[in-house]
Amino acid sequence: MRAIMRRGACGGTPRARGVSQRRWERAMHSMRLWVVVGLMSLALGAPACGDGGSSVSDTTVGDTASGDGTIGDTAAGDTAIGDTSVGPTALPWSGWDNAIVYFVITDRFFNGNAANDHSYGREDDGDEEIATFHGGDLAGLSQKIEAGYFDALGVSALWITAPYEQVHGWIAGATIKHYAYHGYFALDFTRIDKNMGTEEEFRAFVDTAHEHGIRVVLDVVMNHPGYATPADLDEFGVDVLLPGWEDATPTTLYDYIDFDSASFGDWWGPNWIRAEIGGGYPAPGTDNLTKNVDYLPDFRTESTQANIGLPVFYANKADTRAVEKTPYTVRDYLVEWLTDWVRGYGVDGFRCDTAKHVEQASWKALAAKADEALAEWRAAHADKAFPDSDYADTSDPFWMTGEVFPHGVAKDEYFSNGFESIINFDFQAAAAAALSDPASVEATWSDYAQKINGDPDFNVLSYISSHDTSLFFERYAGKDLAKQRVAGTLLLLTPGAVQVFYGDENGRSYGDVTDNSHKTRTDYAWGANPELLAHWQKLGRFRKAHRAVGAGTHAKVSDAPYAFARVKDDDVVYVALGASGEVTLDVSAHFADGAALRDAYTGATASVANGSVTFTADAAGVVLIEEAD
Repeated sequence: MRAIMRRGACGGTPRARGVSQRRWERAMHSMRLWVVVGLMSLALGAPACGDGGSSVSDTTVGDTASGDGTIGDTAAGDTAIGDTSVGPTALPWSGWDNAIVYFVITDRFFNGNAANDHSYGREDDGDEEIATFHGGDLAGLSQKIEAGYFDALGVSALWITAPYEQVHGWIAGATIKHYAYHGYFALDFTRIDKNMGTEEEFRAFVDTAHEHGIRVVLDVVMNHPGYATPADLDEFGVDVLLPGWEDATPTTLYDYIDFDSASFGDWWGPNWIRAEIGGGYPAPGTDNLTKNVDYLPDFRTESTQANIGLPVFYANKADTRAVEKTPYTVRDYLVEWLTDWVRGYGVDGFRCDTAKHVEQASWKALAAKADEALAEWRAAHADKAFPDSDYADTSDPFWMTGEVFPHGVAKDEYFSNGFESIINFDFQAAAAAALSDPASVEATWSDYAQKINGDPDFNVLSYISSHDTSLFFERYAGKDLAKQRVAGTLLLLTPGAVQVFYGDENGRSYGDVTDNSHKTRTDYAWGANPELLAHWQKLGRFRKAHRAVGAGTHAKVSDAPYAFARVKDDDVVYVALGASGEVTLDVSAHFADGAALRDAYTGATASVANGSVTFTADAAGVVLIEEAD
């Protein structure tokens, strides 16, 4: 099969830490009362339970969130942030080691500017529309940040799909038209994709996120560009199409392309990629570094050939900002193009797609240049500080995490080649196994805390749902809201950094679609399951308020109910799960008699007496104990 058109979409030197985190800890002492008040408002303002088709008053913004399960659209007057149980006050940054990273497929989240919905002639397919563009954009993300949606959830960083320009046309995805809505089919790394918005809207998005203390992480790909779609081949003068291609369907598309034509050399060019097509391209290999992943063309990032020039078809792309440089290699160009988003806009991190399919030296080069670029941006924009710290402080380095399937909680060569974190593929199964008995997660949490938090240069990013595999709510929770509530508890209390996939927090489901490769990427269901969302918000804000949750030591203190303590320097929390009625815990190891404590889940306060404290558990069975002043 030709390595440019086949169905399928991908997604597959340690630097100093701690200075910004210590500043945060000092700041936390003076801001403790402010944090406590915020958590009280969280606990006391939970909305009543409702189903996905209800409309629920949003007490924060005074609006009503639609619960029809479709993507929001400002053109239709849908501007509510969704159901929140807490005032959207940003909590202080609590470090990458304690981060909640919210992964959002931008196109599927919120439509802030309907005028860009059909850029480059991209059309609806008139069928299921599961692999077409849906309208979500950067303007929509900015609106939701401003409205406080992510503050209410305790989000530390937004990981968004690649905003740079994607292939314009579609490929055949079985019987459907498959567009690059997910950002994994790059065309031009130097331009914003018009469906995502404009450069001004991207700058506004990053600045707005920073104003709310939220870091921005871009999904980036160094392994491959996008497929050769007929629309792009025609637009950029690659003469390989046969008459009638304009009328092709997903089942006939490949009949209209001459894969053996020498004219394919006018596409990226043999210096850039390896692919099984005409035009003199080197053939792909069979190892992880040189094969065509999902039949996508493979960038020759390992090549030392210099002075390769720009991709050939860029000569017919008048709006590209790519400039030919000497003695640049493929790696040099890609590193520069990707880090220009850091240098120009202040992007804080990269999530690196298909990381095991790119040699370590390329990742190390990307990390080094990204560090330099972020330092340059911070020096030039010291006025754009986070509300809780001096953002110009370069001690908080550029952050990189990577997709290395099926990596678990193990430190290896990636951590000496630019990565602060690697995605943890093990936790999804661990969470599923603990759904019926949350206490059974103890061995996992104890292991994670020891391995991750005992090493300042090691972390992982744990998740329960993935765009490449499955949604936890569907596969493991069986669309049971109570189980998804437990899943949220398990994820948001996990040591190390965690990733929330958009809609985990309110039970997003597959929807009625037939193509399994896209069913995890349905639209965010604004207004659905507000009681479930309120639970995730409480846990999320508790985590962000306390570095001990993700970055601290872990010690079990009780079997019935299952309870544990987490400690990071002077930050101490106790948590009980599966609790009911009055719950008494021995807290004498960290709190003296008379100390005022609070259950952040309910807002109730109590004093320590005889080394213990007693709270009445909420029906959710979760008790979140923190210092009350």
